[in-house]
Amino acid sequence: MRKQLFVVIACLALVPSALAQQFDLPESAVTDPAVLSRTMPALAGQVIAAYKESDREKYLDNLFRSQFVIGQYGEALKSIASLREVLRASHESRAEWIDVQYEILARAKIKESSEKAPSKEGYAQSFHGVLGKLDDRTSALVIRGLTMVDPSDTRQNLQSDLDKQKGKSSISLADALKLIDDYQVAEAYRVFSDLNAPLITEEDRRRYITEKDIAVKIPDGATVCAMLMRPRAASGRLPTLLNFTIYVDPNDNMNSVRQTASNGYVGVVGFTSGKACSPDKPVPYLHDGSDAAALIDWIATQSWSDGRVGMYGGSYEGFTQWATLKHPPKALKAIMTGAPAAPGIDVPMEGNVFWNFLYPWPFYTTNAKVADDATYNDFKRWQKLNHDWYVSGRAYRDLDKIDGTPNPIFDEWISHPGYDAYWQQMIPYKDEFARINIPVLTTIGYYYGGPGAGVYYFSQHQKYHPKAEHYLLIGSYDHIAAQFGVIGLLGNVYDSISGLDLDSVAKINITDDIRYAWFDYVFKGAPKPGLLADKVNYQVTGANLWKHAPTLAAMSGEKLRFYLDAVRSGNAYGLGQKPIADVSIDLKVDLADRTDVDRSAPGGGVLDSAIDTWNGLEFVSDPLPRPTELSGLFSGSLDFICNKKDFDFEIDLYEQTPKNEYVQLTSYWVRASYAKDRNQRMLLIPGKRERLDFESIRLMSRQLQRGSRIVVVLSIIKGSGRQINYGTGKDVSDETIADTKDNDKDPLQMKWFADSFIDLPVGK
Repeated sequence: MRKQLFVVIACLALVPSALAQQFDLPESAVTDPAVLSRTMPALAGQVIAAYKESDREKYLDNLFRSQFVIGQYGEALKSIASLREVLRASHESRAEWIDVQYEILARAKIKESSEKAPSKEGYAQSFHGVLGKLDDRTSALVIRGLTMVDPSDTRQNLQSDLDKQKGKSSISLADALKLIDDYQVAEAYRVFSDLNAPLITEEDRRRYITEKDIAVKIPDGATVCAMLMRPRAASGRLPTLLNFTIYVDPNDNMNSVRQTASNGYVGVVGFTSGKACSPDKPVPYLHDGSDAAALIDWIATQSWSDGRVGMYGGSYEGFTQWATLKHPPKALKAIMTGAPAAPGIDVPMEGNVFWNFLYPWPFYTTNAKVADDATYNDFKRWQKLNHDWYVSGRAYRDLDKIDGTPNPIFDEWISHPGYDAYWQQMIPYKDEFARINIPVLTTIGYYYGGPGAGVYYFSQHQKYHPKAEHYLLIGSYDHIAAQFGVIGLLGNVYDSISGLDLDSVAKINITDDIRYAWFDYVFKGAPKPGLLADKVNYQVTGANLWKHAPTLAAMSGEKLRFYLDAVRSGNAYGLGQKPIADVSIDLKVDLADRTDVDRSAPGGGVLDSAIDTWNGLEFVSDPLPRPTELSGLFSGSLDFICNKKDFDFEIDLYEQTPKNEYVQLTSYWVRASYAKDRNQRMLLIPGKRERLDFESIRLMSRQLQRGSRIVVVLSIIKGSGRQINYGTGKDVSDETIADTKDNDKDPLQMKWFADSFIDLPVGK
């Protein structure tokens, strides 16, 4: 999945007059690879003659690829050299390694033509000749780009372009450029996949000492498997950087230790017991903290170790770091965690509402010693499961029965709907945060998966240890970009996220430019990374700047309060500045209705033309009289009467721009009975007026335009992707659609009173 997310070719920006230009491309080239190989050079030649582009970087990138397809390898090398000069002005470190793999291939092609050398031999000479001149750090990045790209993905990209041309005899300039790019990449990686593996092994042997399948026996009797790489030229003992993971991916794991070793550390990847060479049975979450702590104790005793260890990684690997800090080993001196998971907080449930998308994950991680990609990526199976469960109205606990395969790990998870001792044993809890005295760096994004857990860890650490050296870095990123940044494995820059153009200051490389600078600061006395100017370091989207604050609360100076307004305008209600007593807005949701099973929900992008208000109410403010920055955690208080003992609800915040586009700000959702205390369920009294105070765990920071409106969508959670709370007060995993009959099939009925409000944090 990471590979697919990172292998992205840069978007093409064309002058408008060129967009309509057409070139001949016979349909036979679409279906016959031999015809395609004969046709592509001619097409590339025509494109070079017609192509104009004001963006020098994009122009040179497309130019060298076209020259490559034509066979003008010497000219392609000149274009690559010119491209690097352009990049040095904007991102010097990226300039040194970008497109080196194509330089190797071009030089091999030239050598083959001039010296009549065998292709394999000529390529090997070129490979070692080019990489031999690079330092360890740069060569590791080149090898990462060679090995982390799956050739089958490049072929799929090419095939997608060809499928688009079926039934056509010509191709537009924009489509021709993309076809040339994808064709050049696919052809290059076909060669790389045949020739690179032994050459990379030789290069690694020259630079590093590598050990694989190290079986480390730990005190509780289990075995943890590890691999390591350390720089051969090191003259003494070195600090170690450890990535402790449940994901066994040979390419990914090898690149991880290689890049760490190339930065002057011992790189170690340790695996959850039961994975890789461990003979045990893998169990997610439960033992990772003590296992990783035992591995760190082992590392500290090795002859190559200076006794100091740092940990890094994101998502599950972010969790393992916090799990280790529950059993803090003496040798652990710093961590850097990206979009970390927090079991019981944001996975497999958030706001005590379980997610269906986590259902296949236990199969993915425990079916085999490596990742079970085939099962995990069987999307039709999981879509069918969600559909069939939703339509059937059966209990959430029956998911594995409907699927037909036992899923004991998921069943165990859903048997703990509150944040009880089962979850509390996995990561630090309350006063245990006070014992964490090492430097911590957490990187998260505003969007999609991962932000809530990062905020949870940071806020709990600050609460119980106010003087802790813990830095939070947050920007306009999703789950993947929050771990790695927005520079891809091939050096391409992600210019947008789900429709929203990224500010230029947000285009950072977290792995290459921050990770090792962070550990150099801790272990080598280097300056602290410049972005970490205070404890909270946040990118204000739409303003193209970073800001810094000592605490989450200090991100804002005041609160902008909006009350739910019962006055309706079109399909929406208003957001007012004053409360209106004893006025309410009704909402009814038929929890037994399944006619929406195949509904196509509008919106979903960070920037989109529509939003989803299904099973909810939309509230819209007046236009903002001036640009307004919203930065921090939003909160509020809901005054309501419900006819059931419980319900699950969601609040989504948007900016509606003067162009009537919607920009996601943040979201909050929770099971009402757990809103006051995620540990302890407190059921509602049907028909009784109640008040529920809340604060989001997802940060936002955005500069809203003058004339924009605030949009609040308050909805009931009911769909095929999450648990359905029928409101009986029973364990939600045991409720079924039949429980609606207990109330004579009455729908969920909500009265939201107009003194309900939300508080939006206004940035300083």
